[in-house]
Amino acid sequence: MRKIFLLLLLTVSTTLFSQHITTTFEQSKGAQTPTYFEIIDWWQKLDAKSGKVKMLSMGMTDAGYPLHLIVVANNGDYNFGNIRKNNKRIILINNGIHPGEPDGIDASMLLARDIVIGKYKIPDNIVLAFIPVYNIGGCLNRSANYRVDQNGPEEFGFRGNSQNLDLNRDMIKCDSKDARSFTEIFHLLDPDVFIDNHVSNGADYQHIMTLLTTQHTKLGGVMGEYTSKEFEPALYGLMKEKGFDLVSYVNVWGDTPDNGWQEYWDSPRYASGYAALWHTFSFVPESHMLKPYDQRVKATYALMQSFIEFTAKNSEKIKQLREQTKQYVKTATDFPIKWALDKSVFKEIRYKGFESGKKPSEVSGLPRLYYDRNKPYEKTVRIFNHFPAKEYVKRPNAYVIPQGWWKVIELLKLNNVQMAQLKKDTLIEVEFYKIEDYKTMPRQYEMHHLNSDVKLTTATGKLKFNKGDWYIPLNQVANRFLIETLEPRGEDSYFAWNYFDAILGQKEGYSAYAFEDIAAEYLKTNADLKSRLEQRRATDTVFAKEGRAQLNFVYQNSPWFETVLMQYPVYRIL
Repeated sequence: MRKIFLLLLLTVSTTLFSQHITTTFEQSKGAQTPTYFEIIDWWQKLDAKSGKVKMLSMGMTDAGYPLHLIVVANNGDYNFGNIRKNNKRIILINNGIHPGEPDGIDASMLLARDIVIGKYKIPDNIVLAFIPVYNIGGCLNRSANYRVDQNGPEEFGFRGNSQNLDLNRDMIKCDSKDARSFTEIFHLLDPDVFIDNHVSNGADYQHIMTLLTTQHTKLGGVMGEYTSKEFEPALYGLMKEKGFDLVSYVNVWGDTPDNGWQEYWDSPRYASGYAALWHTFSFVPESHMLKPYDQRVKATYALMQSFIEFTAKNSEKIKQLREQTKQYVKTATDFPIKWALDKSVFKEIRYKGFESGKKPSEVSGLPRLYYDRNKPYEKTVRIFNHFPAKEYVKRPNAYVIPQGWWKVIELLKLNNVQMAQLKKDTLIEVEFYKIEDYKTMPRQYEMHHLNSDVKLTTATGKLKFNKGDWYIPLNQVANRFLIETLEPRGEDSYFAWNYFDAILGQKEGYSAYAFEDIAAEYLKTNADLKSRLEQRRATDTVFAKEGRAQLNFVYQNSPWFETVLMQYPVYRIL
């Protein structure tokens, strides 16, 4: 009788407890998402109510508020050193990188609440870490008018942050305080699995939830193989059990998905691509914007449960593959730097769409695309998801970077790269690049004009480096990050993001009337240069008519011309 009484008392207590931990989403019957201050207040109260939840204030953001990190664990331990010692897997869940896509914000609140009240039990070998709202500035900038074609909630935040940056393009360049604080959190946790919750744009279809998985050939090695053959397929099965037909992120714009599509390429500028550089299994859930908000939140909740269940069941395998990969990159000799789609390799999936067609636009009178939801269909489509490496870089033993490039040094330190300063002026035999050609975007992209299609020549020599310059050994877990950020041909290298653009402009020059006499004297004692000048005049009629061009030719082939022009200031020790 006493046991029955205690059971009834526990049930009543749990019910009363849950009644006091409701969310804006539930109170509005799935129509609303909370404001930033309501979100933070809610998590603070959940922390106060339960020993399983700890809310931490982390680094600052552009909005003037700190990022928060919520740790949810059965034993309440939020010391990440202890968590790793106790062999638990860490799942980092990022919400609100685009605050107009708040599904993960609400689903995470529901999931944590259900863990606290015992409605959903996480396994003891799992620790959840939530960033409740990443883009705080965007969340504060709230309106009912953003994302015009999204089906709810009633109001939500803006895509840009307080600098109007898209934070899901800022992971490498770190123009925002937000990204710098995220980087610190990421390295504190070293998560085994990373989830970045989003809402899709694009085509119309029946699926509520889609999934963007870090490209398996980009992730590479044993982790890439495990992702494509084990992890991702298992998530599809777990979601099916929960009543959701998960589908690969529908990467189609201005067209229909009827014939399949190319898998999304998540380079390191994106959160998931950045996490992959650090050997973390990374995913981007994308609920479908045209589905009602309550359905999207429930699907996001179910997918997070699926991640928990798979990670818990395969905890040791995930740990082993990550550790194997970390050890491999410390000694690997060749690293991929460029990839290309191979359409001869694909996977087939079952896709649930709607028939589409063209009809006259009521705006322009011209043909426009439309989907007919009264005509659903199912068919097998091809997903082209194979991007083999097409170019490799040989790993040097170390890089040396002069201390003047402190912006790059700061980003390396932020990413816990192991490096040391030279203790005295030193001559070092190095390999170095000359930038022979490159292309630059004509218009800004996220405050930059990206460099691409870089053409290089390579030289070697013994160069002087000063006390305080930075020596960066490539015998560390950061090797892949270092290769993809410091090699100038990397898609998201620091050269691509303009951190080294100062080398592209000539600093020294001359007054033509004064240099004429100096150049003439120099040619008298340099027969080879004089011969090359004459040959150029004989074969280039335009050059032969341009006195200044000929003077420049002499200057550029003389000891007075600056050697650092176009010389890439990241030096390789072989």
